[in-house]
Amino acid sequence: MHTFLMATAIMSSILLIIVVLLQDSKSGGLSGLTGGAEELFGKQKVRGAELVLQRITIVLGLIFFYITSVSYLVKIID
Repeated sequence: MHTFLMATAIMSSILLIIVVLLQDSKSGGLSGLTGGAEELFGKQKVRGAELVLQRITIVLGLIFFYITSVSYLVKIID
């Protein structure tokens, strides 16, 4: 059971990395951390493929979190 969960966690993490890399950059990298707060938290409507990638990223992140949590609990119980 633990092996299956770890394999699923690895697959979901690889997919998560790929989906994040497919997304367009919205800031100038680390320089956006200091001066781009209004752009980061401002109202920006996402449409089309960007919306799909954003939702896939959220779902894969939740799946990864759930699988690693369950895997940890299974490892403790065994």
